[in-house]
Amino acid sequence: MSNQSLPIVDAGADGSGAACCAPLACKPLSESEAAELAPLFKAIADPVRLRLLSLIACHEGGEACVCDLTAAFDLTPPTISHHLKVLKQAGLIDSERRGTWVYYWIKPEVLARMSALIGPASRAFAGTA
Repeated sequence: MSNQSLPIVDAGADGSGAACCAPLACKPLSESEAAELAPLFKAIADPVRLRLLSLIACHEGGEACVCDLTAAFDLTPPTISHHLKVLKQAGLIDSERRGTWVYYWIKPEVLARMSALIGPASRAFAGTA
């Protein structure tokens, strides 16, 4: 496991959340675009983190208490906290402490950016089968 920190990603220079790069099916990524996006995909390349992201995104009200998340796993609370920290450092989720508990929500503009990159590629090739 690497100890390098993941950069927080800006979802668009103008604040719109628009993707910074063309879909993979249209234009190859530049070296800088790939370097900027790789930490996002690295953060979700772990089954626990992918499940955490899914649980948060699907939770009623769009946010989940850490107490709701830990019950879904056979892992210790510090391990869950570590995975949540990785997702937060990558810029995929955000959080707020409310009393004793911490609540998490996804950052839809970042997920939309990732989706815009890979989503159109599958649609572009769907009609060729």
